[in-house]
Amino acid sequence: MTPQAAARMAWCFVLLCAGTTAAADDAVDPGHLSGLVTDERVAEISGMAASARHPGILWVHNDGDHDASLFALDESGKVRAELHIDDAVNIDWEDMARWEFEGRSYLVVADTGDNGGLRTELTLYAVEEPQALDHADLRAPLAWRQRFRWPDGPRDCEAMTIDPESGDILLISKKRVPPELFRLRRTVDPDAVATAERIAVLGGVDQPSDADLRRNPVYGRYRSQITSAAIDPQGQALVVLNYRIALVYPRAPGESWRDAVGRAPKPVNFPWLPQAEAISFSADGHTLFIASEKVPAPLIRLDVVR
Repeated sequence: MTPQAAARMAWCFVLLCAGTTAAADDAVDPGHLSGLVTDERVAEISGMAASARHPGILWVHNDGDHDASLFALDESGKVRAELHIDDAVNIDWEDMARWEFEGRSYLVVADTGDNGGLRTELTLYAVEEPQALDHADLRAPLAWRQRFRWPDGPRDCEAMTIDPESGDILLISKKRVPPELFRLRRTVDPDAVATAERIAVLGGVDQPSDADLRRNPVYGRYRSQITSAAIDPQGQALVVLNYRIALVYPRAPGESWRDAVGRAPKPVNFPWLPQAEAISFSADGHTLFIASEKVPAPLIRLDVVR
């Protein structure tokens, strides 16, 4: 048996156990294993976005200190292409989003990780999604760069998404309690440094219990920290991910995100992952995909909870 086959069998067992547990509680959606990422080029998945141009393709990127590249995965977890971005640097890439503007599909990457709370300036990189994946090794010029800072000093941020209607960039702090929601307006000036605006805090993000902290004093502290975010293509729901659950904040027509995230979110459960770091809606908004940062990385598929 190959290592890939053994890893897939192990994760199928995990999902089977999760599904058995879920049968006692209809509110739990255990999801299922869509695929398994075993390609060593994708060693630390930290952001994900569904393709608008290529059905069944999910774009992902690695965490910091890797090449400035995006990888096109199919839903089985196989790498179909690598896209190198010119004039971009991966200091600490943490999330990505797809944004359609003036008939073009852009992939936007958030270089916003800051474990030490030291960075005074952050960057978003945007590249136009390639029209074809007919080569395994692709290269594209940088479409635009967005430089920005926080309004009141450095903070870690691993979650970024874009409102498909307004084009507003939404960012969520990782280590603050409760998590903060920021809005950033896109600028076209590559030399301008914008300031993100704090607009809300996220409601209903349960913090680690005493039992969590006793069971694992180190990891237990991190279980509720937000590691990724996505908005569905219709702009009707924001989903955020932490290491143990996904939380969906529905938005009524005409409602602001400030108001939407103030209500209790709807939980979406998924099987245990070593380090859940990336979440994305499918291109039609009917499905959620979740990936882990550790290879072999399971690719979990779940029905959307509205």
